[in-house]
Amino acid sequence: MKKLEYIRWGDYYIPALTLSEQPDKPIGKYGRMRQRYLKEHRPVFYSSLLLTEKLYPHLLETDVVANDLLERLMPKLMKAAGVTEKLKAHDPMWWVGLANNCKAQTEEIILDELIYR
Repeated sequence: MKKLEYIRWGDYYIPALTLSEQPDKPIGKYGRMRQRYLKEHRPVFYSSLLLTEKLYPHLLETDVVANDLLERLMPKLMKAAGVTEKLKAHDPMWWVGLANNCKAQTEEIILDELIYR
């Protein structure tokens, strides 16, 4: 077991804790959503990840997987809904509505399968 070192701060001694090297890649939208969910609804699991320094890698992995799922599902849903370039040229507002609907469906799948689990 590693012995703790302390630093004097005024009249107090504070443990000299350091974090291991963390990746420089920023956490994206879905990683932040996962963090908020864990903090509010699963505080014990959140604390466990935080104390073992596994929170940041977990959030990065969640964000990467969610973005990958978004990129794979959007074209399939758009094709199934009939969102084509021909429709975009003919009726742009209808195309935007259908595309937004596909994006909302994809985000619901991501939230259900990755974020809120």
